[in-house]
Amino acid sequence: MNLLQRLSALIYIFIASNLANSKPNVLLIVCDDLNTHVSTSGYPYIKTPNLDQLAKAGVTFNRAYCQYPVCGPSRASFLSGLYPESTGVLDNKTDIRDKHPRISSLPQFMKENGYWTGGVGKIFHTPSHEPGELGWHEYHRFENDEFPYVTNERKKFEKENGSVERGKTRRKWKQRLQGLFTQTRGQQQPGYGPSGLKDKQHRDGRNARKVVDWLDKKSYGDKPFFITVGIHKPHVPFIAPQKYFDLYPQQKLKFELSPQNDWNDIPKLAMVKRFKGFGFEINKENDALRRKYTQAYHACVSFIDAQIGLIIDKIKAQKIWNDTIVIFTSDHGYHLGEHFMWGKVTLFEECARVPLIVRVPGVSPAGAISNGLVETIGLFPTLAELCRLPSPVYLQGKSYAGLIRKPNSLADASAYTVVSRGTQLGRSIRTKRWRYAEWGKTKAAELYDLEKDPREYINLAKSQKHKAIMKQMKNRLAKRQQKANGK
Repeated sequence: MNLLQRLSALIYIFIASNLANSKPNVLLIVCDDLNTHVSTSGYPYIKTPNLDQLAKAGVTFNRAYCQYPVCGPSRASFLSGLYPESTGVLDNKTDIRDKHPRISSLPQFMKENGYWTGGVGKIFHTPSHEPGELGWHEYHRFENDEFPYVTNERKKFEKENGSVERGKTRRKWKQRLQGLFTQTRGQQQPGYGPSGLKDKQHRDGRNARKVVDWLDKKSYGDKPFFITVGIHKPHVPFIAPQKYFDLYPQQKLKFELSPQNDWNDIPKLAMVKRFKGFGFEINKENDALRRKYTQAYHACVSFIDAQIGLIIDKIKAQKIWNDTIVIFTSDHGYHLGEHFMWGKVTLFEECARVPLIVRVPGVSPAGAISNGLVETIGLFPTLAELCRLPSPVYLQGKSYAGLIRKPNSLADASAYTVVSRGTQLGRSIRTKRWRYAEWGKTKAAELYDLEKDPREYINLAKSQKHKAIMKQMKNRLAKRQQKANGK
């Protein structure tokens, strides 16, 4: 062993021994609607330098999957450690506390175990879903400043109609505002474009700066901290400061086109018609519009990367980098034209797969990559294990702490994801090579060979050559469904 290796070993032992004698801090960063369009997930057309640095210091998981590709159900699942079918949260309205009033969410669990807990931004789906004082010592949700070009139009409107703070006038203003700029559109026709604001005037800029303020003031006192940063972007509207749009000239964007007959062999229940709201048609490319939305989405990704960088830099400046676990992930993925889909709510790879980077001082090998299958539901038991806390007996998720320690070790054999279609569910299971799905009562099926067909273009469910695989995957799915239902 040379001198450099000996020194590295001593540093590792020193950090590990320190962590063994005290609870580590935890910084959890959860983005909203972020797919794997980040450089750390192998996407080459994006600029995320701060995530690159985090990946060099920790472990990047290439095959992490959500359990439900919609905000509310996904967050209720990984923040409770229960599968969506067990939480009973299969939409954005249901509150898990109404279904399971006695269980502790992850923030509440950390608070009950001696952590100072701080939350900013979107963590649970809405403010009404947040655990309040049960979970947080301090919690904030911020808003964007008014866009400068909106201010000008509002002043003109108010001269003719009076203050927009009045009921009828406010409604009239909101209706007019949606048609004024692409940036001010509502949910139905998603907005996009430069905001005209500075980073610090965006709510994600405020999220990051509030965390920096906590770290500066040591708001956590003598306790270890559990800080969760709920990044709002890149959720629609795709809004960011102009400088991030400048990084991605529209005509230089690159993306793979789906086969025109892509949907010929896919069950119709697998489709979600959100693409219409974006202005697209099934089986038809709209190159100009796709470039506008893709540019805006990428601008949002680089914007949030910069905000994350502020927090990481402050942790290092406060000299607590080697006392702090950092986890970066998303609630689910997002389609940007793949399979002609836009948005979420599908079981395809683009929607179910999420970025995941974990750095645990003295534990995670720097710059390591794991191709093991992990589920977002494993977050709760993973943190319990890493922080040496007694894991609640009701947790259904499996800790991936073993993969953090040894990224090349064996992982779960499969990952399970579901999504609603009215009163029915689509259920999907992934293994190292295969992805199988069944849709609703009809049991319409999908089977993809992820090694030969990673884009999931060829549905093999009716292939005579794959009958044995179909049977095997069908049985696996049935077993995972039983587990997800708590049986």
